Amino acid sequence: MAKDQLFLLAAPFVDAKLGEAQWFCPHCAVVEIALQLNPHWAAQVKVKRVAFPRPRAEVVALVGEAEQSLPTLVFADPATAPQGARTANGHAFLKGGAEIAIALAARYGGVAPHP
Repeated sequence: MAKDQLFLLAAPFVDAKLGEAQWFCPHCAVVEIALQLNPHWAAQVKVKRVAFPRPRAEVVALVGEAEQSLPTLVFADPATAPQGARTANGHAFLKGGAEIAIALAARYGGVAPHP
């Protein structure tokens, strides 16, 4: 059975355009916290932490070059994607930390961000 795929930026990372400082993605951090609070999601979702530099080949292969910003949740079955999911290359996906955490909680149970 195919699993939903969750793509996050591996932290910390260096953005060469901004010098040598190390960074983390605040949107990915929301999802990382949600994963810690909902450890049962690990059995349901394939989590992939990818490097900061573009192109992010694995993400591009699924949803296209224009959609490689992270975090991204790609649904195994587009027919089960929640309302508001985008589509590209035959895949349904969501963007945004809070949106992804809300969708995962609705899908697999557990805690979600407070509205």
